[in-house]
Amino acid sequence: MDIKRISDKLSLSEQLQLADIPLLVEQGYRSIICNRPDGEGADQPTFEEIRSAAEPLGLDVRFLPVVPGQISDEDVTAFSQAMRELPKPTLAFCRTGTRSATLWSLSQASSQPISDILSAAKAAGYDMSGAARRLANGGKTPTNQADASYDVVIVGAGAAGIAVAASLLKRRSDLEIAIIDPADIHYYQPGWTMVGGGIFEPEETAKTMGSLIPKGVHWLKTAVTAFEPKNDSIILEGCRVIKYGRMIVCPGLKLDWNKVEGLSDTLGRNGVTSNYRYDLAPYTWSLVQSLESGKAIFTQPPMPIKCAGAPQKALYLSADHWYRNGRINDIDISFNNAGGVLFGVKEYVPALQSYIDRYQASLNFFHNLVAVDGAAKKAWFDVSTPDEPVRRIETDFDMMHVCPPQCAPDFIKVSPLSDAGGWIDVEQTTLRHKTFDNIWALGDVTNAPNAKTAAAARKQAPVVAANVVADIAGKSAVASYDGYGSCPLTVERGKIVLAEFGYGGKLLPSFPSWLVDGSKPSRAAWFLKEKMLPPIYWKAMLRGREWMAEPQALKSPD
Repeated sequence: MDIKRISDKLSLSEQLQLADIPLLVEQGYRSIICNRPDGEGADQPTFEEIRSAAEPLGLDVRFLPVVPGQISDEDVTAFSQAMRELPKPTLAFCRTGTRSATLWSLSQASSQPISDILSAAKAAGYDMSGAARRLANGGKTPTNQADASYDVVIVGAGAAGIAVAASLLKRRSDLEIAIIDPADIHYYQPGWTMVGGGIFEPEETAKTMGSLIPKGVHWLKTAVTAFEPKNDSIILEGCRVIKYGRMIVCPGLKLDWNKVEGLSDTLGRNGVTSNYRYDLAPYTWSLVQSLESGKAIFTQPPMPIKCAGAPQKALYLSADHWYRNGRINDIDISFNNAGGVLFGVKEYVPALQSYIDRYQASLNFFHNLVAVDGAAKKAWFDVSTPDEPVRRIETDFDMMHVCPPQCAPDFIKVSPLSDAGGWIDVEQTTLRHKTFDNIWALGDVTNAPNAKTAAAARKQAPVVAANVVADIAGKSAVASYDGYGSCPLTVERGKIVLAEFGYGGKLLPSFPSWLVDGSKPSRAAWFLKEKMLPPIYWKAMLRGREWMAEPQALKSPD
């Protein structure tokens, strides 16, 4: 008997045997639901045998048999009623537990978000993604009629989504393209580090979504609840069904603020801030200006995170302000990094280390932030030094800049598109899905081992657009992505270490070394970051002008 707990009130299992029933009583179960018709298997006890063995032991039993693949709305209603009436906890079973899991999932459709239902079922070992359309319809049987159909559907209108839409139209202006995103505002997130350093105003990093979506692209201002890749369908909020010829998925990633205990309660006050949020970046600059002395901590969680240099950028720009204002000797600066190195590509470390030394900052590797008490100005870190037991330490602070833990969005993690880690499973060169041939993905949500940066999306968008257009024309993939990502590390106001690299840490500089030597701090790189990259983003990348981003031709295998 393999019992799988799916909620506090219900557990599921494969076919029960009579010998299992006393064990259920010992484990505290008070009722049983049988969802398997009698006579399905040769070694299957009948329901009457189950009932006869269970009731003398004080268990309530209910017989709600359903045939695989034929669960009716009435079956769901009956299951819901049984769960209301039976004493808890209850164990439901069928041949494998899947029918019981389906009945439970559908019974929860009107009271829980779909992602929570799919996640709970998946944690118990049941993939309920095939019931997504019905879950989106409140557990009721939906129609199979699509509400709309497009040549290409793009999920997400962030940097990657709008850029790939523009690049598609550049190549095929006749395509019917829909882009799905519920947001009203589009943010230039690479600018938030500069907001936190007092260089940009926050308003410079935001525009209305409607002003950026390319003309001719249909904007579906709603959220995706589930994918049905076998049916070429997406389920939107309200159970609207969208069909597609090709799909491109790029919703970004999820900032998991709640993974650090107490963090959400204190963000934006008590000296706790983060440049990873639009509304908090100005608070970072306010804290930096007001801090005269004390302890400043900058945190970095385990990888993957978007813009892996951003936690350091916050440190450098803050420390540079204190350095220039003569406070650096009065402020104890720490960089508490869950990883074990200052930067993942060794060629850039010497220049960065020289600034760590200048600012007299302490490097605390393998320190992962797990809890914050903002009012008490205390933080707790799990220290996971290799070959040593994990230990938890407490430290105080006067200012703390937090980079939150990050993961794939919930609706991606529970979808058939994700890998075991929850990220979309793509072939890293063509960015095509490994299982579903008419699906591509780009940006932060993929499992390709590149740096998750806007610069990566700028290079990926033309590659995906070229490959999708080739596929529509009946051809093989034509373009290749080399893993390019860029991280302009703002080591001081006016100078940047411009890290540019691809898969495996291979250096991929965009400029000759006499103009910008990425391994050294450079005023030219600062000029690029401050003056050139914002207009390149707004006026080139999001408009299909692929300046320095023309896709490389895919090499034929030898």
